[in-house]
Amino acid sequence: MENLRPILWLSLAFVLFLMWQAWNADYGTRPTADPASEVERDAPPERPEDVPEAPQIEGDAADPVAPPEALPEPGRDSISVRTDLLDLRIDTRGGTITRAELLNFPVDPREPDVPVRLFDQRGRGYVAQSGLTHDQVEGVDGPARAPSHHAIFQAETDSFEMGDADSLRVPLTWTSEDGTVRVTKTYVFERGTHLVDVEHRIENLSDSPWIGRQYRQLRHGPTPPRADFFLYTFIGAAWFDGRYNKERFESFEDEPLEQRLDGGWISVIEHYFMSAWIPGEDEINAMYARAVPGVAGATDYLIGLHSAEPLTLEPGASDVLSTRLWIGPKTQSELREIAQGLELTVDYGIFTFLSKPLFWLLRVIHDFVGNWGWSIVILTILIKLAFFHLSATSYRSMAKMRAVAPKLQSLKERYKDDKQRMNTALMELYKKEKINPLGGCLPILVQIPVFIALYWVLLESVELRQAPWMLWIQDLSTRDPYFILPVMMGLTMFIQYKLNPPPMDPIQQKIFMALPVVFTVFFAFFPAGLVLYWFTNNLFSIGQQYVITRKIEAGAAKKN
Repeated sequence: MENLRPILWLSLAFVLFLMWQAWNADYGTRPTADPASEVERDAPPERPEDVPEAPQIEGDAADPVAPPEALPEPGRDSISVRTDLLDLRIDTRGGTITRAELLNFPVDPREPDVPVRLFDQRGRGYVAQSGLTHDQVEGVDGPARAPSHHAIFQAETDSFEMGDADSLRVPLTWTSEDGTVRVTKTYVFERGTHLVDVEHRIENLSDSPWIGRQYRQLRHGPTPPRADFFLYTFIGAAWFDGRYNKERFESFEDEPLEQRLDGGWISVIEHYFMSAWIPGEDEINAMYARAVPGVAGATDYLIGLHSAEPLTLEPGASDVLSTRLWIGPKTQSELREIAQGLELTVDYGIFTFLSKPLFWLLRVIHDFVGNWGWSIVILTILIKLAFFHLSATSYRSMAKMRAVAPKLQSLKERYKDDKQRMNTALMELYKKEKINPLGGCLPILVQIPVFIALYWVLLESVELRQAPWMLWIQDLSTRDPYFILPVMMGLTMFIQYKLNPPPMDPIQQKIFMALPVVFTVFFAFFPAGLVLYWFTNNLFSIGQQYVITRKIEAGAAKKN
């Protein structure tokens, strides 16, 4: 049956699309908070080549600053910081954030006291570094006059806690060896947000000008191995320069990145979570991304920003350089308010223009029903209603083909040795019965972008992470633990196959029979939210197709 071939190819193409996404994805391991599984990464200090040089942007003639010599390994002090949303460890070397746990996001809902760990120096080599570089003044020599992330800071205490306060300030101080420059690096935390303000207050205590710049960078170790073949995730660098960009870490080994950035931001993203350095909207920076030597012969990756315009302080003057750091989930409603394009880290792919309104509608439904599972069911029904007439056209075409199936089989047997005459007879039959051979294919083709767009909404949105539905489905973002929903979905696909006109080609018959099994096996390892959508869609499609098929067949029987 010729008109079934496009439908067959569309079904196979969709399966191949899902498999292609799985094969070509960069997978990240789910962050763990189990110290026993960590690899010791923090023995030697970072090499000095990870300190950026002064940028050369649009005629900036400042000579590159030679990186400072690596400091001897000190007895490191770790400062603990706890807010209502974050549990951090800050190293006194450079004031680097070496560990960040997201208190509202457990690794496993069955263990709510074990939070997701985003920054993790010992495990993934993932840290947030920031510091200052000093532009040497001609004729003025001396010790380092700006603290990089290799410098040793001092803190008043080794533990800070927000408690019931609305904000928390964590100050760290550094003074140059000759006492001419004092820098106070302060992390400022506000209740109810994962956004952190980072301030460098510089005091020039010398009798000569101080010229310097700030830099901020995210450092990550090698990309973790695949965690789940069937769950698409990306882990790598992303930035915004007027448009959204993302790149695998490994690409920076062959092609380091350097460019001007007006405002914008840089980040490291993974499934559901991200970190990002966000400069001021009017700030000009040199953005860089490259590979640097890591621990034990491994390769680490940097993405950072370095101020293009230096700050000049006259003797006795002081000023503050500030920036912001996001450490948390990819929550679109919050990210949209922080910086332009930051919400694009929730990457819906080529059908973003469809995915965004679908997610908005899903959120509106959730605000009323309070359950993401039922929200998916209601959204699927609304989509089915939107395509009701288009689907009806497809099902009517299939029902007519089913009704004339005996005549088609008779033509095949009569002209089995003359393909040209058989095709001519088929066209005459289609014309007589008012059947469009492509009627069952085109409506499906139109709906495929919507299906794929919703696929990405359900896969990428952190709001659905660990969201329960009912009974045994307690996490819509992971697979059904008992494979009940995928099996039910497979049964609905088999029923749909039975409602469709039987293919005349034996090979097509076998492929169509196999498709429900293929989809069942494939979807068995997909997040339950995706399977719920597909199952609900199939269920209502069966109802619509059954009614139309019975009506068409009854009319054909009456006519005969």
